[in-house]
Amino acid sequence: MTTTTTTTAAATAVTFAPLPIPPPALAELRRTDDAGRSCLPFTVDAEAAGNPLRCCLRASREGERIALVSYAPLRRWAAETGAEPGAYDEQGPVFIHAEECGGPAGEPGRYPFDRPGALRTLRRYDTLGRIVGGRLLEIPEAATEGFDRAFAEAFADPAVAVVHVRAVEYGCFQFEVRRSPVPAEE
Repeated sequence: MTTTTTTTAAATAVTFAPLPIPPPALAELRRTDDAGRSCLPFTVDAEAAGNPLRCCLRASREGERIALVSYAPLRRWAAETGAEPGAYDEQGPVFIHAEECGGPAGEPGRYPFDRPGALRTLRRYDTLGRIVGGRLLEIPEAATEGFDRAFAEAFADPAVAVVHVRAVEYGCFQFEVRRSPVPAEE
């Protein structure tokens, strides 16, 4: 996913990468989720196929073993970065593979779960883990370009450190995008 932003100084390419739940967090969630519950895997039937898997950022398939667990993405990001989100910490349901899956292997240049017409909220957080804004996005037919524009808008605010994408219908966490480190000048 790349968007090009033109500035008065020069053209700059900016890449936004959707991040899955990190492997160490997945290992913990497969034992005990962020609500303290044991993981209860099940086999996907035809009716449950298509659930969004946050470990590999694709839809579940019939016959796979998955689990619905409670996940606290901001809490885990805060533990990693030293942020203190306070009351902004929340947890919610996500689907993951019941066993290691190898992570994302999706189509390059696409965002996961990008069905045109679906509603997403892009919640912006600062380095302290506090909400500093948000945006509702109805995924357009040109989904990649729509997400790229929304992330460019979010990260144009220097206070934004991380953006969480959530489904509006159920409030479920979809994926996160972090501010890329600025390369050192040579």
